[in-house]
Amino acid sequence: MHTANITRAVVRSLDWLAERILPPDQRPTHQHIGQRGEEVAYFHLRELGYIVVDRNFRSPRCQGEVDLIAWEQEILCFIEVKTRSSRNVKTPEAAVDRHKRREIAAVARDYLRHAPPWCQWRFDIVSVYFDQSKAIPPQIEVFRNASLSA
Repeated sequence: MHTANITRAVVRSLDWLAERILPPDQRPTHQHIGQRGEEVAYFHLRELGYIVVDRNFRSPRCQGEVDLIAWEQEILCFIEVKTRSSRNVKTPEAAVDRHKRREIAAVARDYLRHAPPWCQWRFDIVSVYFDQSKAIPPQIEVFRNASLSA
C-alpha cells in the first residue's frame, strides 16, 4: 500500500475518533471546509512529488499565515489553499486578494531569512472544490508560480 494512502487512512481514523471522543468543535462551517481542503491539498501535493516542510506557518514578525510550505524539486513553494463548496462565488484563486498576497509575501520573506542563499522560491495557489454530495471526490487544481504582486 502506498505511504500516502496509509497516512490518509490514519488521519481519517483519527478524525473519526476525535468526533466521537472530543467535545463538539464550535468553529463555523467555512473553517471546517477550509481545514478539510488544506488536508486534501496536502495529500494531493505529496502525490505530485512535493515535500511538505511546514503547515500553517506564521511568523512572529508579521501578520498572516502560509498554509503549506513545500519543496518541489529544487524550488521552495509557498502555497495558499482556497476551498469552496460551491461554484456560485468567486473562484478560489481569485479569492487570494491584494491584502492576502501582501501578507503571504511578508511571511515568505521572513521564512526565507533562514533558507540557503541560493534558494529559488515561488508562490502557488491550490484550489479545492468539494461537491455537495461527499460521494464525488474533490476537484483540485494547482496554479504554479502565481503572482505575489499586489
